[in-house]
This record gives sequence, structure tokens and C-alpha cells, in this order.
Amino acid sequence: MTKNTVCRLCSSCCPVEVEVENNRLVSATRKSFLPGNKQLVCPKLASAPEIVHSKKRLLTPFIRKDGALVESSWDNALNFTAKALLDTREKYGASSVAWLRGMAADWGAPWDYAARLMHAFGSPNAIGNGSVCHVAREMAHNFTYGAMTLPLAKDSRCILVWGKNDFNTCPPAAEAILHARQNGAHLIVVDPIKTRLARMADIWLPIKPGQDGLLAMSMINLILENNWFDRDFTQNFTIGLDRLARAAKAFDIESTAQSMGLDAEKVRQATRLYATTKPACIVEGNGLDMQLATFQATRAVCILRAITGNLDKAGGDFIPQPVPANNIRLAENIYEKEKPITAAYPLFSFFHPNWGLHAQSCLIDAILDEKPYPIKALVVQAGNPLVTMADSNRMEKALAKLDFLAVIDPFLTRTAQMAAVVLPACLCFEKTQLNRASMRNNLVLLQDEVISPVGQSRPDWQIVFDLAKKLGLAEFFPWKSVEEAIGVQLAPSGITVEALRKNQQGIAAQKVRFEKHCQDGFATPSGKVELFSQRLADGGQPGIPFENGFGSQSVSFEDELGREGLLGMSGDRTNYFTHSQFHNVDALAKRCPKAQANLHKEDAAERGIKDGDLLKISTPRGELTMIAQISDAVQKGCIQLGWGFGDADPKAGVNLLTDDDLRDPVTCTPSARSFYCKVERVEER
Repeated sequence: MTKNTVCRLCSSCCPVEVEVENNRLVSATRKSFLPGNKQLVCPKLASAPEIVHSKKRLLTPFIRKDGALVESSWDNALNFTAKALLDTREKYGASSVAWLRGMAADWGAPWDYAARLMHAFGSPNAIGNGSVCHVAREMAHNFTYGAMTLPLAKDSRCILVWGKNDFNTCPPAAEAILHARQNGAHLIVVDPIKTRLARMADIWLPIKPGQDGLLAMSMINLILENNWFDRDFTQNFTIGLDRLARAAKAFDIESTAQSMGLDAEKVRQATRLYATTKPACIVEGNGLDMQLATFQATRAVCILRAITGNLDKAGGDFIPQPVPANNIRLAENIYEKEKPITAAYPLFSFFHPNWGLHAQSCLIDAILDEKPYPIKALVVQAGNPLVTMADSNRMEKALAKLDFLAVIDPFLTRTAQMAAVVLPACLCFEKTQLNRASMRNNLVLLQDEVISPVGQSRPDWQIVFDLAKKLGLAEFFPWKSVEEAIGVQLAPSGITVEALRKNQQGIAAQKVRFEKHCQDGFATPSGKVELFSQRLADGGQPGIPFENGFGSQSVSFEDELGREGLLGMSGDRTNYFTHSQFHNVDALAKRCPKAQANLHKEDAAERGIKDGDLLKISTPRGELTMIAQISDAVQKGCIQLGWGFGDADPKAGVNLLTDDDLRDPVTCTPSARSFYCKVERVEER
């Protein structure tokens, strides 16, 4: 039987067609605007049946007894969890309980349900991972022009890819770039790694890690100095241009190129090509995340879109049209009654009515240092923080200190192995829900259940609803089904679940409009693009990106290891896995069985390293081991470390090396993307 749904094996939210036989997933095929022979193949989707029906799936709840996890009924496991949370609230107060969300169950309705549960319980501490993912960048977009833009690469004439490799992370986006390229679009890539996109680019800018803000400000300066900016747009729809121009003068390309590891003339060429080709768009990605200047660097990239006049134009960077929806998070008064543990980052915590709290490093501070107050109990949903959060050794100490830890996940992750309760969650094909992508931009697609839950696993929504009842919060979760809950959220749009099931291509909540600012302005306090942000200035931050200088330190451990070490980068995100997920799936693990450290041939020769040697890589935070691979994709002085292997191989987790002490002052983002490290050969191949 053929069915339609949305795949959530990664964050791309691809519409898919699946084949189901006897309640088993047989195959899944991604829908694409390209003919079959030109479509990109996603190995995770190709392995979806093995992932869903893996023998390593958690099929029943577990409770820890006498130091071991033993099988339990759902009723016992939920009662046990509820009692622990209620006891913690009675002893320490509701705020001592926190909920940490990863990305695996999606940032759609499941995040809203979890936040609603915590707020009804009395705790403000529903914490997401957005400080190291795209939410920190979304805040930069929001403070510049009111919403995070969507690059319309398919119809663009010039595409600037900044820190993203969609061949590995988002096949639909990669196909759009390929389509535009084949139709004559120019391609510029900013990336320290010679990715597949970099190899096919007109201009590749192999930037030194951590210097993205420096490049963006240098490009702004070039555009303004050479009058390559859109004069009509900047005069009519922006504020702060003169102040921006004064600040940008400090970033003359002749003085900044060497720091960035770039050729000044290539930067000029790339800047002119982007600024003078219309329409143009910027495809930005996770390469801008996890840096000490993530927020201001992204602000500067956002300003590039504005001053070139590419905002909200076909083939440019589209301002989304959010789907009218009810906010069900119950957040109206909670933050006034109870100060969240992220209170030190107020701009980030409250910039958006629906996103909530994402300064996740504050959670570890609250557990270990008990600042601003102690967290005693934690529920981890769809995340593996022991592997994916910065400074894994510190994270492990934090988890061990908790009075109670519950984990909701389809697999027994390393984090789950430390839990008192493990609740088995469904995978995406086994549940119906709304994805964030279907709530933030007009076209609503339903992720529909195509097979029944495997074993005794349950959808995330049901786990939250059931736990709420055990906590005495049934009045806040009156819905008898997920369809009823979705209906409440979508009520303002007039779109129903029944209609979505009849319209498998999705339903547009409103007619698509470009250049909406001509009638509506921008969703900022001034109604214009805020090159200068008074909100930031009032919050004690520079109103213009890097107005007070770029700063002397952009990566961790530069003082300790800068001379003798290599500049480490936490990548590559291969398309076989999603962060630490699916390394336990044989079909995928066989394709990429070991974590590799890619380094330049000259750096390898200086250290006596050959292909296949076992390396010890260390920082002041810890050490790991990886297999050496000599690669022309990596610049001299850098080393690229395989990402996400720490669950399958505890000795290969990149976050054994990363630092969580230095953080972006706005978004609490640690410098986990790039750091200096010591590299030694410990064993010949």
C-alpha cells in the first residue's frame, strides 16, 4: 500500500511516498521537482525500513533497579517518573525540574507540548538546543528584519552558500542549487572545507574557522565603498546606514584578508559578483553556529541581504508568511512568576513568542554550579547531550549529579544509559504531527502516521499527554487525539487535519506575496530593516555588528595550543547519519564505520602521520582517538574531525575536546565549532 507523509530522519522535513505491507515499512521515496534520474539519493531514507524495524529499537519502557535498567510497563514507568518529578517539586520547587529537547523529534508541535507540560507543572525551564543550532541565527534575522529568511535558490541568479553543505544535509536544497547552476546561476561558497559545492563554485573562499563575522563586515565595507548597494531600498526601508558605513570602515579587506586566510582579490570578486547580480540569495548553515560570535556574525550576513536589495524577492531571500496558529505553550505568565535558568541571556530567551528558552549551557551551570539555582530533575527528549553538548566530561558530571533523569528516545543512547527511566519513542513514520517547517511558512504539510508504533513505543505527543495526566495536569491536555490538538493549533488558519489528509501536496494558508514590506513594513520595532538595532543597544550589546571591534579571540584554546596545535573543526556531517543518530544501523554504519580526522598532507608530514594511522587528539578539556585521512579538502593548519561518532564510540566524541566556558554574550553559544588541538600519532596503520 502506498502512503504519503513527511520524513523526519533529519531536519529537512522532506515529503515522501512510502510502501507499507502488513504494518511494516518496505520503502520510502522522497518527492522532488526533478525527474528521477536527476534526484539526489538520501542514504538514510533508503535505509528507513532498517532504521524503523531495527532490532536495537527500544520496544518497552525501562526502570533502573539495583543499578540496572529492567523492562517495565508503561503505567509503572510513567508513575515512577511522575512521582520523582512531584517529589522534586515538593522538596525544591517546580523550577528545580527541567526538560531538555533535542532535534530528533522535530521542532514542531512536540516542542510546544513539552513546553506546555513544563509551564503547567510550574517550571519555566523547558530548554532547547537552539544556542548551538539555528535558533541563535534566527534571532539575528529577527533583530535585523523580523523573521528568518528562506533562500529561493532554485530561481536565483547568484547563490552565496555560507557554511553549509546541502549535499550532506538537505537534498531538496542541494537539488535547487544544482537546478539553478545548470540554468546559469553563479555560485560562491564560503567554507573552510572544499566541499562538493565548493568544488563546483565560481569562487570558493576557504575562510579560516571562526572568522565569518570578519568576512561579512569586510564585504559590507566593499559594497558600501564601491556603491554596489541598492540605494533605493536602503534609503526607504533601512535605518542605520551611515552608522554601519562608519563601523565597516574598520574592516578594510587589505587589513582583514590575512586574518581570514583569504586572498583579498578573491573576496573583492566574490563581493562584486554577489552584490551586482540580481536576484541573489544567501544559503547559510550550521557553519555559522557554535562560534563565539555566532549572533553578530549572522547579523552581518543578514545585513548583506538587505543592503543589496535581495530581501523578499523571487530568487532572493524570502520573508516567510507564518501560518496563523494558536500559541499553546501557556507561557503568558510563567516567566514573571518563576525566573528561568537562562535569565542571564534575556534577549535570546524572549526574542520570539513561540521559541522559548535555548541557552542550553545554562542547564549545566544550574546542575553543577547551582546557578542561578539548582536543577535536580531532568527529562531529556529526543536528544543525546552526553555526546552532542560541548565539554562531554562536564556534561557527564552534570548528569551523574542529578537526583533523577528520564530519557525519551527510540534507542538506548549513551545519555539514556545513565537514566533512571527510559521511555521508548516512535520514529517519524509511526506518528502524526505538525513540523515546524509547516508552521512557519505558509504551506502546511501533515506528517501522517503510516504504520502503527513498533512494539510498545509511543509517539512523543502521547508520552507528554500521558505524563501530564500522571502529574495531575489532565485539564491542560484535554485532547483525546493528536488530531484534536493539531486542530486547536491550526484553528486560526481554517486548515483541518482532514483537509490535509485529502491534500497530500499541502495547503497554502495564504497567497504567496513578495516585497511585502512595501505595504506592511518589516516586523521590527521601527518597521524597517534595522542595520542599527536600538533593542540590542538597550540590552547592552553593539547595535551594529562588531561596532566595538572584532575581538582578539574567536576560537577556544588559541593561547594554549595556537602555536603547536592545529585548528580543529567539528565536521563533517555525513549524509549517512544525523548527528549521533543511526550509527547503530548496520546498512549505514558499514558505509562509514569509523570516525576520521582529515588533515592536510603538509601537517601530516610534519607529524609523521600517514593515511590510516591512529591519532590522539587533545585539548585542555580531554582527548579522543580517530583514524587519520590525508585530504586535499582541508587547509594547512586545520584538521576536520568526524562528527557524531561519540555514541557508537565513546573515545571518538568531538565534544570530549570542546569548551563550554567561553560563550557568545547574546546567545550563550560556546565555541564548539572550532578550537585549537594537539595532534599526535599513537599507532601506525
